[in-house]
Amino acid sequence: MNPHPHRDPPAPGQESVWDFPRPARIEPVTSTLQVIFADRVVAETRRGYRAIETSHPPSYYFPPGDVATALLVPASTRTLCEWKGGAAYHDLVVGDRRVADAAWSYPQPTPDFAAVAGFFAFYAGRVDACFVDGEKVTPQEGDFYGGWITRSLAGPFKGPPGTRFW
Repeated sequence: MNPHPHRDPPAPGQESVWDFPRPARIEPVTSTLQVIFADRVVAETRRGYRAIETSHPPSYYFPPGDVATALLVPASTRTLCEWKGGAAYHDLVVGDRRVADAAWSYPQPTPDFAAVAGFFAFYAGRVDACFVDGEKVTPQEGDFYGGWITRSLAGPFKGPPGTRFW
């Protein structure tokens, strides 16, 4: 395990996840964000937020009005983020397809994340596809983090085996 990974040099037009802050923060984005599952657009917005944190690709939050919330079923999973607060998870159900814990939200986030209270974030690896401005994203590795990797990011990214303590 390498406790201090070597930063990939950003190419022109890229941002390094190693320049992202710690603790995490959110910021509004005007990019078109889209989630596809079972041949349906289940979420699409230009009014989203991204959460950024050192070594992580961003996770994106969709306002509930831009999500097909009728397709989300509350799940029993709960987690706690030291910066965002308590997360609630949601299964995604379309027809006979169901994905456990496909999305999460912060019903009562910490004050620094109040702007995304009730917004939904999706795991790119648990749905059919996610897009940022038409670019299909690569899911962040691992089964816990929900970052979306695009060509505009330089890593390396936390998530694969051996990166837990980055």
